[in-house]
Amino acid sequence: MERISSLQNSRIKNIVKLSKAKERKVQNLFILEGARELMLALSAGYTVDSVFICPELFEKTDYPRVLDTLSDNIKYEVSQQVFEKIAYREGSDGLITLAKPKKHTLDNLNLNNNPFIIILEAVEKPGNLGAILRSADAAKVDAVIICDPLTDIYNPNAIRSSVGCIFTVPTAVCSSEEARMWLKENKIKSYAAELKASNWYHEEDYTQPSAIVMGTEADGLTSFWLDNADRRIKIPMRGKIDSLNVSVSTAVITFEAMRQRGF
Repeated sequence: MERISSLQNSRIKNIVKLSKAKERKVQNLFILEGARELMLALSAGYTVDSVFICPELFEKTDYPRVLDTLSDNIKYEVSQQVFEKIAYREGSDGLITLAKPKKHTLDNLNLNNNPFIIILEAVEKPGNLGAILRSADAAKVDAVIICDPLTDIYNPNAIRSSVGCIFTVPTAVCSSEEARMWLKENKIKSYAAELKASNWYHEEDYTQPSAIVMGTEADGLTSFWLDNADRRIKIPMRGKIDSLNVSVSTAVITFEAMRQRGF
C-alpha cells in the first residue's frame, strides 16, 4: 500500500479540490468520511474510486472489516498530519473515501402503495439537508425530493451531517414543476408548510399517500408551492420567535405522520 506523508502530494491536493461542487461535477467524484459511512455507501451499491487510511485512527474504528472487499490498489495509507488536512470532522476513525455519485431521478424512486414523501424547495444549507435526511431515515420515509437545490447533495458537510443517511434514503433531485407533476401522476396529496397557514399540521390526515413541502428558513416556500399544494399547514408557535429550524420543523411534521400511521 502506497504511503502518503506529504501535503503536496497530487492525490491530497485533489481531495482538497473536491470540496468544491464544480470540481465534483467535473471529476464525477465526491468525498465521504468515516468507516460507517463507507459501509452504508457500499451497501447501497456505490462505486469506490480510492480510500485514504490513517492507521493510527483507523485502529480505533468500530468497523474494522469495512475495507475487506476493496482492492488493495485503490487503498492509500496517509500520515496523521495529512489526514487532518483532508478530514471534515473531529473524532474521525481515519477513513476518507472518494466515490462515484449516482443519478437521483424521480424515475428511480420505487414507491409502496401508501408513500410518505418529504419535498424540500431550494435547500441551501448542507447541514439542514443532512439533518433532514437523518430524520427521514429514522422515520423510514419513502423518499426525499429536493427541488431546485442551492447546495449539492454530495457536499461533504451534507454527508457528514446526515451520518451517511444520503446512502440509506431514496432521494431525487428535480425542478419544482417536475415534482408537482410527479405528485399528481402518483396521486399523492401535498401539504405546504408556512407560518401564515390556517390549518394546524397535527389536525391533518397523513394516513393516505402524502408529501410535506418545506421551504427555506429565510424565505419559506415560494408562491409556486403555496399556490399548487393541496393544503397549507403550520406548526403552533407559543414563544416569542415565530420560526423553527427547517430540519426541526420537518422532523416534527414527519413524526406526526408516522404516529398517525402507527409507526
